[in-house]
Amino acid sequence: MNDSQAVTTQGSTVEDWTQALAESTGSPGGGAGTGVMLAIAASLTSMVAGYTEGDQARQTALADLHGRARALRETALQLADEDAVASKAFGAAFRLDPGPEREDAIHRASVDAAKASAVLGEKAMEAIEDLGWLASHGNPALIADVVVAFGALRAAIAGARTNVSFDLSSLTSAGTDLEEVREEHPHLWETVMRLSQALERIDELTASVDEKAAPTDGL
Repeated sequence: MNDSQAVTTQGSTVEDWTQALAESTGSPGGGAGTGVMLAIAASLTSMVAGYTEGDQARQTALADLHGRARALRETALQLADEDAVASKAFGAAFRLDPGPEREDAIHRASVDAAKASAVLGEKAMEAIEDLGWLASHGNPALIADVVVAFGALRAAIAGARTNVSFDLSSLTSAGTDLEEVREEHPHLWETVMRLSQALERIDELTASVDEKAAPTDGL
């Protein structure tokens, strides 16, 4: 595949997309990979929900959960592609010659990239409790798939957290300090904190079912 061909999560094979990810271009990069990890988590959530049966009281909740997971898979792939575009602009800004134009471009690209990762992180956090519900009420034969989904979701949230934080720190390249960055972008700064807390929640939920998912560990 040559450089002129667009590589997207929805229009390329897994082989082509991962080949593009392996190239030293940064588009797609880690942010797009984060979106793909979220799509994997959503796909596994959908699969487990589809294999799960419940009484009448749980059927509505299960159907709603299943619908959210299917929608999230599609959204995550779209966000992955949008992040790849933002990543390309981010890299281009840093390749400009030193001067005011470069500083302005870096600022715009950093904020745009941080916002893209923040949106992805918000979507990932919304999926935690649905997966937690399946950990408790889902088909027990698929508990290992739930734990794999937790792993993919953790990777997505960790990636979003790191990318937002790194992109915010890039704003200091023009002489702004981090305290000023926090004052200028309080929502993005808060998002980093909430993503850190989300990682703790995933670890808690994963630990609660690890004995069922990997029983040989206790032998």
